[in-house]
Amino acid sequence: MDELVLLQHRELEIAVRVWHPDAPRTLIAWHGLSRHGGDFEFLARLLGPRWRLIAPDTPGRGLSSWSLFPAYDYLYAHYMRIAIAVLDHFELTSVPWLGTSMGGLLGLLLAADASHGHRVAALILNDVGPTIEAKGLQRLANHFISTQRFTTLRALESEIRDHYQSFGIDSEAVWQRLLLGSARRLPDGSWSHHFDPRIAEQFVHDTPRDLWAAWKALRCPLMTIRGMQSDILSHQTLSAMRYHQPSTRILEVPGCGHAPMLDKASQSAPIAAFLDTRRVAPPTLGKAWWQRLWRTSRRH
Repeated sequence: MDELVLLQHRELEIAVRVWHPDAPRTLIAWHGLSRHGGDFEFLARLLGPRWRLIAPDTPGRGLSSWSLFPAYDYLYAHYMRIAIAVLDHFELTSVPWLGTSMGGLLGLLLAADASHGHRVAALILNDVGPTIEAKGLQRLANHFISTQRFTTLRALESEIRDHYQSFGIDSEAVWQRLLLGSARRLPDGSWSHHFDPRIAEQFVHDTPRDLWAAWKALRCPLMTIRGMQSDILSHQTLSAMRYHQPSTRILEVPGCGHAPMLDKASQSAPIAAFLDTRRVAPPTLGKAWWQRLWRTSRRH
């Protein structure tokens, strides 16, 4: 990353990773359930200096605080409040949103929200949709109940390569960066994952939603990415998504399951093309700009 911004939200510190902070255009990128914003390093570099990419770490992941109250904080409703706080901090009134898995569902809920939906200028869902396949959910659940302590870094690396093989990674450099961004040293010298194991309690405490109603309500430009071997987003769900939103742009990624890492030009180029050709949203102007305009109008 090129810049790290630390925001305070109640008792939680939210780490926000930023690439190309002086770029003229902005993209919000939100990670998946057990990942963090560092996953978008490759996409940020591939999109290039025209795009400021802002990627928060959700509480319980990466560099952000772990919650003392998981039953209240590791929920989509709370993540939405954090997302709004991020948008407010960067004075973003209308900005495209790219979300992987959990981050995609968060973007979907925000874009369908009656009060804040207008702030999502375009929505890109990375391997997630209104229906999540039960088999894929079970696989993710098994990841959390498996061993979270490893005596050596090599043992943790082996587990990471096994669990994330569906990301479609074919570069040793990417695997090494994934390892370095996923490892956490424990007080006894052993190793574990970077995330709070209690983030899995979201499955217990969160309230089920009708995500199809949210999807049908969207009015912004849409793009959906699917790993062709995904066990989270099925081809049937993808077809239904296009049926209800016919203008949705679709990218299916071969040799990949849940979820594409967005680390290759073949994945980033269609994203860039979508962002460049989508309907132009009103300029993203901060509060300070509007205050200057108001003062000027008062003088005339």
